[in-house]
Order: sequence, then C-alpha cells, then structure tokens
Amino acid sequence: MRPDDAELDRLEREITACRACPRLVAWREQVAADPPRRFRGEEYWARPVPGFGDREAAIVLVGLAPAANGANRTGRMFTGDRSGDWLYAALFRAGLASRPESVSRGDGLRLDGAYITAAVRCAPPANKPTVGERDRCRPYLDRELALLANVRVLVALGSFGWDAALRALADGGREIPRPKPRFGHGAEVVIGDRALLGSYHPSQQNTFTGRLTEAMLDDVLARAKALASGCEQLDAG
Repeated sequence: MRPDDAELDRLEREITACRACPRLVAWREQVAADPPRRFRGEEYWARPVPGFGDREAAIVLVGLAPAANGANRTGRMFTGDRSGDWLYAALFRAGLASRPESVSRGDGLRLDGAYITAAVRCAPPANKPTVGERDRCRPYLDRELALLANVRVLVALGSFGWDAALRALADGGREIPRPKPRFGHGAEVVIGDRALLGSYHPSQQNTFTGRLTEAMLDDVLARAKALASGCEQLDAG
C-alpha cells in the first residue's frame, strides 16, 4: 500500500515549524548559537526534526529525541553523533541502509524497509523532556504511524521510545495488554496488527560500557526483519 505522501509532507512541515514548547525552543536555539568548538562555523538546523527513511517501510524505529549537537545540528534523525554512528552501522549490516554512516542530510544515505522517528522532535536539555513536552509532541507520532501504511514492526530504542510506541498504538485504537508490557532489550509483544520490539538505546552510555553490543542490536534488527517480511507470523498469543 502506498503511503499518503502529500499528508506526510504536510505533517513534516508542521513538525519543523512547531514552537509549542518554549523551553525546547530556547534550548535548541541556544545550542545552535553557541555550539562546541568542534562545530563552530556550521549552520545548525535548530528546529524540530521530522522522521526519516523509507515511507513504504514495514519497520519503524522510535527513539527519544534529537541530540543537541546531532540531529539538532544536521536536521536528520540520529545523524551527526555517536548514537547515530552506531545505529546506522547496524542498519547497514542488516541491509536496511545504503551506507554505514550518516553524516548530513545531503550525504546520499537511503533507508530501504526502515523509517526512523522519535517521541519528541526537539533536542531537550540533558536529554530529558518533561511530561508536558512529551505529550505536546505525542500527536505527531500518532499521525506519522497512521500515515506510514505498511508498518508491521516498531523497534523502540530505549524505555522512553517503548512507552511512546505503546501510547501511539493505543491512540491508534489497538488494545494494550494488561499489565502493561515491560521494556527490556529483546522484549517483544504483538499488539493488534503490529509487533513492538525493545532495544537498549545506542547511546554512548550503553555502547561504551558494553550494555549494548553490536551483536545485541543486530539480533533485534534481524528479528524485526523476520516479522516484517512475514517469515515469522505476528502472534498475540
């Protein structure tokens, strides 16, 4: 099924023009005005970041929010920071990305079968959005997932992404099991016509300490591909 490109384009314009959260607007623009020395002279995106990838994808990855000097700088999800280096290398190994690194919006990288989004679209101070900021961003993810017509699998990168994905699935009319499914690396639950998989977030805190290894992330993406392709049936049990 073809996604509604016109509606997705409209949603992207709404996202990038959003100024609903004063604290986040101030922070994203402050970082752009006074960046670290290594990024001095670069033009920052300094706006909310839209989703990126294959609009016909069956797999959607849901992160937390843009990094202050990553996607807030480059304008593309998980692009320009160490988390993105780790994630796109894994997507390349899985056959879901055309190259193993993501440097800028114009670097020619393509995703095939995957789409990347986030619960919150602006970089938050200390990577910690407030509940109010999270909730004001919530409709964007709801609408995005409704418009991406071929989604079968959501991969939550971290517990924040897991909770956001559960809320989006509920908002889309799907019944969430009780008790609420718990996040964990490799956690898996089928909710209606979609599967939700959990992965530790590819943050430096997790990758530098070995809490998340390449093999661990590769396993989650392999499972996502199997479910997305129909090689494994979605079974709510």
